[in-house]
Amino acid sequence: MRKSQAGFTLIEIMVVVVILGILAALVVPQVMSRPDQAKVTAAQNDIRAIGAALDMYKLDNHNYPSTQQGVEALVSKPSGNPPAKNWNKDGYLKRLPVDPWGNPYQYLAPGTKGAFDLYSFGADGKQGGSELNADIGNWDL
Repeated sequence: MRKSQAGFTLIEIMVVVVILGILAALVVPQVMSRPDQAKVTAAQNDIRAIGAALDMYKLDNHNYPSTQQGVEALVSKPSGNPPAKNWNKDGYLKRLPVDPWGNPYQYLAPGTKGAFDLYSFGADGKQGGSELNADIGNWDL
């Protein structure tokens, strides 16, 4: 009687490695040739995530944090007005992300384009600009 052995054969493992190699050969050049666009996409995703945390903050506290309280109110309980009476003891974010260029995200409440403006100054770190240097904000999403 033969014992049944569990596991993969060498051929099966080699097929998987070849498939992964083909996928990497197709995907990596596409991603590596567009690192600047990847940074813009990362900033947009961060802004969406911070915006969702701000919405949760508003659900709990009935207001968005003021400009003075800033997005730091998502990490630690803010002081000042409006008061955060129902602030979640676990916070709304574990830590504040910085934009892909290493700069903090900007926050204004009330915003000029809605309840709040949340944005990055882009690659140049300065207000305004065009293409990769353009501001990326929640109004663009």
